Amino acid sequence: MTLTAGTEQADAGVPLETTYRPAHAVDLGATVAVLRRGGTDPTLVVDGSVIWRAMRTPDGAATIALRSVSGEIRATAWGAGADSALETVPRLCGSADDPAPLDASRHPVIAEAARRNPGLRLTRTDQVFDALASSILEQKVTAMQAFGAWRSLVSRFGIRAPGPTPRPMFAPPAPADWHRIPSWSWHRAGVEPPQSKTIVRAAARGESIARALHAAATPEDRDRVLTSLPGVGVWTAAETRIRALGDPDAVSVGDFHLAHEVGFALTGRRVDDDGMLELLAPWTGQRQRVIRLILRSGIREPRRGPRLAPEDHRDR
Repeated sequence: MTLTAGTEQADAGVPLETTYRPAHAVDLGATVAVLRRGGTDPTLVVDGSVIWRAMRTPDGAATIALRSVSGEIRATAWGAGADSALETVPRLCGSADDPAPLDASRHPVIAEAARRNPGLRLTRTDQVFDALASSILEQKVTAMQAFGAWRSLVSRFGIRAPGPTPRPMFAPPAPADWHRIPSWSWHRAGVEPPQSKTIVRAAARGESIARALHAAATPEDRDRVLTSLPGVGVWTAAETRIRALGDPDAVSVGDFHLAHEVGFALTGRRVDDDGMLELLAPWTGQRQRVIRLILRSGIREPRRGPRLAPEDHRDR
């Protein structure tokens, strides 16, 4: 990468820029936009061909804007953490991901999806606690409820993102700041006590969790690190590994829709979690990549009834 401005200038409002030239095709939207938690996510905005991401760094908050131009990824960053933010660009764009072990020929749906999506890579943020907190908010509720809670809490307790963002954006709160969110703010955001207590407990161990997860040698070890936290099960652990570590084998067992979608794409019928794991077994080591390809294939099980209406237990 080549930086075209000095770090000291970023603090004064002058952005830093860099260009990432991957050795392989990168579909920026398919790779990075998966991190967005709904259309109103204050941490990630897709504005035309530009992906904006607000983040914390060891040097302070930063905003990066990513665009794909002629096979290159051009990145611009603002804020005290701009230099650190630019260092994350290759990993965000899948530089740590290797799709070569995937044998797509095992199933025609996977083969066709791989052919049509050569630029799909698995993104990696290395922001363990942010991924964990957002996954905990998504436990046992609809996506709409979880995304609304994430937007409410991050916008109120996060850090205002620097730079000319297309709308107000915020970097997620640091673990210590999640720990200080008052009970009534959780309630107003529609977060149930089990989820808020789980995040608060995890926040007390935020840095040690990140260190232990990065030091873990195997997926099983990573799951043990995460599920050692009260209130964190295998679904939450998998979702955290997917976003923070770009884990190519993570499978979100217990997801309300995933087993049905995998089963329908590969067999034409619904399956349960056990059936999904059996279908994915030939791709052990690459199961998350297969899931991503299925979701990119356009094959969807027909909806059988009305959408689940979210419950609101807040006082009026």
